[in-house]
Amino acid sequence: MSRILVTTDYTRPGDEAHTLLTAAGHDIRYVVRPRGEALVAALSDVDGAIIGNDPLTAEVLERAPRLRAIVRSGVGYDSVDVDAAARLGITVSNLPGVNSNAVAECTMGLLLAAARRLVETAAGVRAGDWPRQSGRELRGATLGLIGYGPAARAVVPLARAFGMRILCTTGHPHNSGVEFVELEKLFCEADFVSLHTALTPRTRHLVDDAALALMKPTAILVNTARGALVDEAALADAVTSGRLAGAALDVVQTEPLPADSPLRGVDGITVYSHLAGQTAEARRAAVAGAAHELLASLRGEPRSPVFSSPRRRKQ
Repeated sequence: MSRILVTTDYTRPGDEAHTLLTAAGHDIRYVVRPRGEALVAALSDVDGAIIGNDPLTAEVLERAPRLRAIVRSGVGYDSVDVDAAARLGITVSNLPGVNSNAVAECTMGLLLAAARRLVETAAGVRAGDWPRQSGRELRGATLGLIGYGPAARAVVPLARAFGMRILCTTGHPHNSGVEFVELEKLFCEADFVSLHTALTPRTRHLVDDAALALMKPTAILVNTARGALVDEAALADAVTSGRLAGAALDVVQTEPLPADSPLRGVDGITVYSHLAGQTAEARRAAVAGAAHELLASLRGEPRSPVFSSPRRRKQ
């Protein structure tokens, strides 16, 4: 029998993950979003973990002597020190594409909300005003996708249905009917730029002063990927100064958004609470997928590892 830690707030006793893991003879511990020493304590005697965005640093992993397998119940895994995990013999897996439809639909929602200033208009009505500013149509506009993973690919047919021209920049272009371009061309030509790439040392602050200077002053930035892809101070300055029309951000570098964030109080920047992938359907798929992946990983047969399998820890 293995001990399993679950930290996500939507995986609960009695759900499909619980049924699958207990049927396999495993004991499950639920600790929602532990941090600091609470996270260390929660990991101290477990063999496997299903996690959200918990910060599994090298120091935390080194203090988890039994841990053999980690499954991120989503796509991004930048909160895990994968180099340390590999060195320690811990497998790390994610669930590619598990919430791609949810993220794609939310991306279109953010595009529409920003183009038509829906959030600001509703807030004005709530405050007793009757805002009547003109918005923009998506039809005929150019959408630039940075990254072409499952979520970005799911955006394409939705954007086409609105009559948008689609540009994409990626390290892995293929024949899909999308116009693949260099990053500089995308920034220059897009009316809307939507981020769908992974956070790596190379992509951290990909959208910085230089990138923002290339964008049209009428352009809008949408981010449903990772907050640290954007230099938030540079973005706030660009929108405040009128060099960029606005931004719709489902993710930010520090979550929840700090009180002193430069993004606060900037007219034209709307920050959401990292909900793009959080639909009932996506959560059900993540719950089941994470359990199946963890079972496979504990057998030494991970199906979606984020790096080549390390030497297994002794059981």
